[in-house]
Amino acid sequence: MHLVVIGAQWGDEGKGKIVDFLAHGSDVVVRYSGGANAGHTIVRGDQTYKLHLVPSGAIYEDKTVILGSAMVIDPAALFAELDELAKAGIEWHGRVLVSDRAHVVLPRYREMDKEIDAQRSSPIGTTGRGIGVAYSVKASRDGVRVADMYDDEVLEQLSDEDRSFIEEHRERLRDMVIDIHSHMEWLGPSDVLFEGAQGTMLDIDLGTYPFVSSGHSGSAGAAIGGGIGPAQIDRVIGVCKAYSTRVGNGPFPSEFTTERDGDLAETIRELGGEYGVTTGRPRRCGYLDLVALRYACRANSIDTLALTHIDIYDGMEEVKVCVGYEIDDVLVDHFPASRSALARAVPVTKRFPGWQQSLREVRNYEDLPEAAKDYIAFIEHFTGTSVDIVSVGSDHKHTIVRKDPWTLS
Repeated sequence: MHLVVIGAQWGDEGKGKIVDFLAHGSDVVVRYSGGANAGHTIVRGDQTYKLHLVPSGAIYEDKTVILGSAMVIDPAALFAELDELAKAGIEWHGRVLVSDRAHVVLPRYREMDKEIDAQRSSPIGTTGRGIGVAYSVKASRDGVRVADMYDDEVLEQLSDEDRSFIEEHRERLRDMVIDIHSHMEWLGPSDVLFEGAQGTMLDIDLGTYPFVSSGHSGSAGAAIGGGIGPAQIDRVIGVCKAYSTRVGNGPFPSEFTTERDGDLAETIRELGGEYGVTTGRPRRCGYLDLVALRYACRANSIDTLALTHIDIYDGMEEVKVCVGYEIDDVLVDHFPASRSALARAVPVTKRFPGWQQSLREVRNYEDLPEAAKDYIAFIEHFTGTSVDIVSVGSDHKHTIVRKDPWTLS
């Protein structure tokens, strides 16, 4: 079975936890897009792992993980991350593989990334990891792929600086490099989990352009970068939080405002630990945007949702969700492409009574308070998509499964 897990919002939805939770049922985990600008946090008991390039499934020592063809990889960052895993007692040698078609992030891309963003009339808020530059150079057909690191004719055309960086890392990387398409064919009828980066609203084509990442964050990216064809995708899971967050600049229609919502943004940020894994920047917070979520479900053929961070609302008297936008005195019930329209959008909200009790110890869906179940049922009704996983905390034990995603029936 081929199971794809994507972010259904602006990233930071809790994909790391969900992928790690689901990885126990897989043979292989493939990260198919993005670079070191991504951040995934995994909590196992009292141990916390923060990953950027390495697929979340790497924490399982019996799983093979693959960095896919549509990724852009900084070898120095990759080995720094792998060295940290080794220090934590996780043996990764022989089970972390890299597609030979992935592109290389060169050191000079980082400064270029920052300089380009600083010169924009509307800065995007890049992480400064050189990701956007790597994708841009790739699109202009001037990039360096992992396969090129072992091609002397290509290396001869590079600057001394670039060639020196590649020569520093290529031997250590050599045994990890694979032809991902041949490898996926060799795997045969295996259970493979495909892990996306960022979220739908940061996808280069689907997201709030130009305030997006440079890669394919949507489910289609699994076919582009995962070594399979689109017809081989069996199920798509979209991960979403019970509220919305965004890092960096760009339109965010359901964002909390002090004038309307008081200190709710700060409260949610602190309760949810809403600070970027990669940058440490505080995340912008807002109501769960069901208009955007419904759009994400349609655009990605999402079969089922995994709802996270619902426990953050445990102590609140009421919970609101965004069910539409008011743009220039017109009610809008779809997600506009226009960034100007989105910037002018005022959220139209629906109120729900809070459950005002802790969900952290709930293990079965039937045991959730009725108010929480009503909230979830409305999400399902509005998006037309079932919520089959509910996360009430960061640990594996804080995960309620209504339907096993690894079962196709």
